[in-house]
Order: sequence, then structure tokens, then C-alpha cells
Amino acid sequence: MKYMKKFGMLLSMFGPGVFAIGYTIGTGSVTSMAKAGADYGLALTWALALSCIFSGVLMTAYGRFAAVTGETALHGIIRFLPGGKFIAGGVFVGVVTAQYTCMGGILILSAGAIREAFGLPCGVFSVSCCIIALMYAFVMIGRYSFFEKLLACFVAMMAVTFIVSVFVTLPDGATLAKSAVPLLPTGGDSLLMFAAFVGTTMAAPTFITRPLIIREKGLGVSDLKKERLDSAISAALMFVISGAIMLVATGVLFAKGKGIVRILDMAGTLEPVAGRFAVAIFMVGTLSAGLSSIFPIMMVGPLLVGDWKAGRMDTRSLTFRVLCLVAALWALVVPALGSNPVTVTIAAQVSNVFVLPLAVFAIIWLLNRKDVMGAYGAGWRLNVFLSAAFAFSVAVSFAGLKTLIDTITK
Repeated sequence: MKYMKKFGMLLSMFGPGVFAIGYTIGTGSVTSMAKAGADYGLALTWALALSCIFSGVLMTAYGRFAAVTGETALHGIIRFLPGGKFIAGGVFVGVVTAQYTCMGGILILSAGAIREAFGLPCGVFSVSCCIIALMYAFVMIGRYSFFEKLLACFVAMMAVTFIVSVFVTLPDGATLAKSAVPLLPTGGDSLLMFAAFVGTTMAAPTFITRPLIIREKGLGVSDLKKERLDSAISAALMFVISGAIMLVATGVLFAKGKGIVRILDMAGTLEPVAGRFAVAIFMVGTLSAGLSSIFPIMMVGPLLVGDWKAGRMDTRSLTFRVLCLVAALWALVVPALGSNPVTVTIAAQVSNVFVLPLAVFAIIWLLNRKDVMGAYGAGWRLNVFLSAAFAFSVAVSFAGLKTLIDTITK
């Protein structure tokens, strides 16, 4: 507990990054990474690595724009780009729709995990109501500093528990060699997992909300080095935590040829390998991931409304609280309908990829406006990485669209 507290304090020094990890690594990420590890071992690690690298680049790009201009993402797009209202509108609708879809999947998965782990007699919907009520109570406090510390705590527990799980379930050399052959998705489940992978790690709200947080913390041009460090640490932590989940799944499921149907499938397989303590560790990490995502996702809509209207974060206004309540109620739709939580969550992660190209295109345009960025515009290195990120986002969106069409036409 002492070391976890110190780790949480370290994370709290990098506020924008803590929110980034909160948005990107939730129960949906745990499910996507675990299913990928169970079905394909480490064959999709290359996709995870690319997603995390591009995520770090885009966090840096949006952070630079905010630090230099003092503007937020949507407000800046409206102000500086021709047709900015249409572009900002597309980003807004895409981010909010995808994130609220994801929140329903994350909520049902977290509620199912709690119900199964503790053997609760009530249904998943009842547990979901309790979780969402608790998260909304946290939102009502309305202080950014509290949000940051709470997320730091969740992220610290998540990181420590998943990394510890790796050491008690590390696959043998033969399994690692067999599972590490890179896989290029061409269709079917592998293409679905590829889209879900990117949707959960290279998530648009991570970049779009970053300028709001940069502005809230008062970072400016003199803090560009700190902003880059924050982005790099965030991206590295995303890769380490997500990779740890894949490794655990590779060791306990891929090695035995087992898949995932229920949330406790992997935790249950851990028990004969490492005992009930390992199951408890994994469950703490899974629930921390879920809570660390539900909390910031609930706020994404009102945050972007504030960005659009005034270019600032206002977490104590009536509008903010009402919109958070709407998001909370919307999240309960998925548990109310009932469905396979693993299927729902992976499908929800895929929905994240469709707004990616627009978010990347907007920041490339903004950073290359000399009249806006002056001497701090994108250089050739950053433009190369941003162009690669744009090409990657288009490819992933195409993959997501193909899986969606295939699903509908089956």
C-alpha cells in the first residue's frame, strides 16, 4: 500500500497523462487485450505498439497546440480552420457517441465482474446502478484536483496488479516463441480484434480533451518539455499495462487453447496456476480499470460542450452536472437490455476508430498554420509521425467498417 501510494503521487504529477490512461485503459481494454492474448497470443503486439506510439505523438501534438495558443481543441478548430464548425461538430458527435457506447459495455462488464466475484444475489442491472451512482457522486464534487487524484489512485492499482499478475503467470519459452509470430489481420475475428485494439489505445478523446486539461493546469510554452514527457510516460504506461494483460492471457489461456466467454474466464484459469490470491489481484486490476474509465467517460460530453462554447473546463456548473447525469442514465441502457458483456465491450471499442482520421487531420492542419503556431509549428519529424498516424487511422477505420458490414450482412 505504501508503494502504491507513492506510485499514485508520481502519476498525479502528470495530470493530463492520468486522464489519458483513464480514457484508454478500462474494462474494455482489459477484455480486448485478454481476448487477443487468449486467441492470438502476442501476435498482435505490433498493433499495440503502433497504437501507443501514435497515441503519444497525438497527445504531444494537441498538447503543443494548447500550450502555444492557449486554445482548446474544438474551440481552436472552430476559430482557426475553414469550415471549423463542421469539423468540430463531426469530432464532437464521433467522440461522444463512441465513448457513451463504450461506457455501457464497460459498465456491464464491471458489474458482471463484481457480481460473479462476490456471488451477489442481485442482478447485473442492480450492480450497474450502484456503480454509476457512485461515479456520479464523485462527479458532483466538481473539483479537477480531486478528479486527478482519484484517477491516479485507480491507475496505480491497475498498473501494479496487472504487472504483478505477469510474474505469477509468465508463459514458458516455447509458448512465447509460438505466440510471438506477428499476425497481419485479413478478415474475420482477427480484423475485429485489430480494430478493437486500436480503438481502445489510440482513442480520440485522449487527444481532444487534452488541451482542456493543459489549460486547467496552466501549462504554457515554457512547459513544452514537461508536456512531451507527460505524453511519453502516458504512452509507455499504456503499452506496459496493456501488454501485461496480453501476457497474462497468453500464459493462462492461449497456452491451453482456451478462449474467453465470461469475465471471470481468465481469472478462474489463474487459480490452479497461482492460487486464489492471483485471482484476487487480477480482479482488483480489472475493477480499477473499469472505474478509471467510467469516471472520465461520464464527463467527456459536458467537457466537450464547455470546449465548444467557451474553450474552458467548468466542472461545477449546472450544465456539467445535468449532462453527466444524462451520460450516467444512458450507460444503464446496455445493462438493462442484457447481453454477452465480452461481445458488447469489444464491439464498443471498435466504434472508437471511426472518428480517429478526423481528429488526426484536424491537428495536422492546425499545427501547420504558421499564423497560429508561429515558430512552434510542426517540424518535418512531427509531420512524418502525424502523417503516419493519419494513414494508420484510415486503415483501422476501414478495418472497423469492414467488420461492421460483415456483421450486419451475416
